[in-house]
Amino acid sequence: MVDLWEGLTQAFWLIVSLDAELAEIALRSLRITFTALALACLIALPLAALLAVRRFRLRRTVIAIMNALMGLPPVVVGLVVYVLLSRSGPFGALGLLFTPTAMIIAQMIVIVPLVASIAQQSLRELWHEYHDLLISMNVSQGQKMRTLLWDARRALLTAALAGFGRGIGEVGAIMIVGGNIDNVTRVLTTAIALETGKGEFALALALGFVLIALAISVNLAIHWISQTEREGRW
Repeated sequence: MVDLWEGLTQAFWLIVSLDAELAEIALRSLRITFTALALACLIALPLAALLAVRRFRLRRTVIAIMNALMGLPPVVVGLVVYVLLSRSGPFGALGLLFTPTAMIIAQMIVIVPLVASIAQQSLRELWHEYHDLLISMNVSQGQKMRTLLWDARRALLTAALAGFGRGIGEVGAIMIVGGNIDNVTRVLTTAIALETGKGEFALALALGFVLIALAISVNLAIHWISQTEREGRW
């Protein structure tokens, strides 16, 4: 019990004093996750809009696969990316393994299905409302997609925040492809695992508190956006 309270006290002091190592790890985590999220949204949002407005033979199959990939184990993603980026892999010559870039790629693959699935559901509902109007205006498919993406921006922000929450808490994939290298690829989740294994509970707890704070902030932001969206409809 004494060790626990001592660890909590030290963790609190590390946060209050803005410990350099703690701040570095937190900022690296945010930089990697935000980059992965931005790239994932560039893929997921247009894909979701396309699936909402266009009908084609394999549309339901694509949606089913996309929804199924939401449950894809991150460690499997990490393994696949590792094989692709390893020296014997097809992209080994790029030298990306055990770099932040490899971590961004892995996180992006994990995030894309989640953002695309949530966005597609929101855009599909909006398309039902806009269908007759946009058809009567004889606009192009690209204009339809842009209209939906703009008018559903709050719902899409919710999807993006959900993707951020998934990415910031990821450990399996980024541990495999990043290697948890100090001052290079060490992020909140991998640092917590390492420090706990070393018995350095103060830093591990401090990192955990920062991670929890980020997760709570994301959930509060999603709740607030959902509330304002409902109020806006009414």
